[in-house]
Amino acid sequence: MIPAKFSYVRPESLDEAVQALDGAGEDTKVLAGGQSLLPLLRLRLAYPEAIVDLTRLGELRGVRDEGGHLWIGSGTTHHELIRDPLVRQHAGLLAQTAATVADPAVRHRGTLGGSLAHADPAADLPATVLTLDGELVVRGPGGERTIPASSFFVDYLTSVLRPAEILTGIRIPKTWGGWNFHYEKFCRTAQSWAIVGVAAAVRRSDGAVAEARLGLTNMGSTPLRAQAVEAAVQSSAPGSHDALRAAAASADDGTSPPSDLHGQADYRRHLVRVLTARALITASRL
Repeated sequence: MIPAKFSYVRPESLDEAVQALDGAGEDTKVLAGGQSLLPLLRLRLAYPEAIVDLTRLGELRGVRDEGGHLWIGSGTTHHELIRDPLVRQHAGLLAQTAATVADPAVRHRGTLGGSLAHADPAADLPATVLTLDGELVVRGPGGERTIPASSFFVDYLTSVLRPAEILTGIRIPKTWGGWNFHYEKFCRTAQSWAIVGVAAAVRRSDGAVAEARLGLTNMGSTPLRAQAVEAAVQSSAPGSHDALRAAAASADDGTSPPSDLHGQADYRRHLVRVLTARALITASRL
């Protein structure tokens, strides 16, 4: 299908982009890679009055080492996340998750910032950034502010971004020695959205799992942390696969998974328990 008519702006700098958004109406969309927006436009599920295209803003791309954390530009593509040596060394879970997104064509166009700003709970990267305790840096007419990932996602396709704000970068704390990771995903085909996904980061100590961080994809209206599992691991320091499976049995606590054509809520609850156990066992490498 052909999208509905809209005005189009392609700024040359971040300041110009903020000004363009500030001067436009509330029904304005930001175009980063277009992974999510373009299908909505073609199907006429979105009718923006204007689109502000950020693809010329080189300042929004790239990865920097800033001591205790990495700064990743919001315009950095999934493909670049997969290949970047800093991401692979200090935030390997992010690189691994990006490699599961759709297909090579999408990974070359889709961006980290676009995935986060779109706030789709079925997307893979929001749950991973949540697992890694990431912070999102945004710029608007009022200046810059930093938002923890745990506060960024509000509801289905809804974030705390204000109408004239742009997500400019993501700060990811480095993972140090003793941490391993794994992203476990179940979907109908390799290119489709996750029915359920689990991002796991695990720290081992003295032969047992001392700490786990777990993010859940498509188990509610926002990405979620599996807090009950994290607490169970923290309190018991499991040292066997059976203990990790027992901890994973509470993975659906506090979730509200959707029911749709791809799976009912109770099916997703079963899946998340199974996938959490797999992710914990793989990440722990016991």
